[in-house]
Amino acid sequence: MPWNPEIYNQFKNIRYQPFYDLADLISADNLKNCIDVGCGTGEQTAILANKFEHANFLGIDSSKEMLEKSKEFDLANLTFQQKTIEEFANSDSNWDLIFSNAALQWSDNHEKLFPKLISKLNINGQFAVQMPCQKDNVLNVILSDLAREKPFADYLNNFHRDSPLLTIDDYAKIMFNNGLKDLNISMKVYPIYGNDETEFYNFISGSALIPYMERLTTEQQELFTTEFKTRIKKYYKTFPAIYSFKRMLLYGRKS
Repeated sequence: MPWNPEIYNQFKNIRYQPFYDLADLISADNLKNCIDVGCGTGEQTAILANKFEHANFLGIDSSKEMLEKSKEFDLANLTFQQKTIEEFANSDSNWDLIFSNAALQWSDNHEKLFPKLISKLNINGQFAVQMPCQKDNVLNVILSDLAREKPFADYLNNFHRDSPLLTIDDYAKIMFNNGLKDLNISMKVYPIYGNDETEFYNFISGSALIPYMERLTTEQQELFTTEFKTRIKKYYKTFPAIYSFKRMLLYGRKS
């Protein structure tokens, strides 16, 4: 099951507020060479390119399906490439801004990944990253529990994707130890309101659910979906309900 930009964008307004909050932390000073790591459809990269029109932006993503949408954005200071986060981290390049909104949670071993990324910044270069706190978010917990139980554990051949996110203290230490200053680190709740369990299910189906569903047959997917919705309904008991979706925002400048 490849990334589906149509499903992902059903919750565009909800997904974009953290992006705007992160973008507001960026300074235009000495901003020339910028990259958006895990740019998805490229729409957010285009917003950045418009906002900082004197800088050049490159958006990279591993998903061919997502990058097809990037062809809609025709800006002189904006280009796109299909590349994984790991390929970028191991490449030889330097940047004035490394930006990543809701993407780095798909990569493992942040203890090694983040120092690699920070090392690619020029002096006074900016590092701006946002990630969902999957370990603490209810829908992710329900998904994790369900995938570990029979019969779904058997269907999935015991596949389970643990969140690679570290604690805020860990990220603060990594950023400081790798030469970032002017640190702005926070966790913020972005509330999602749902009228029924299907609305909450649809939200997670466009992101964290994908690696699980792509390993299931059509019949197994239907069973998984039904049980997932049942557990969401059991957890919330009454609707409308609020899903307190927590995200981590990390910003610093290279000294």
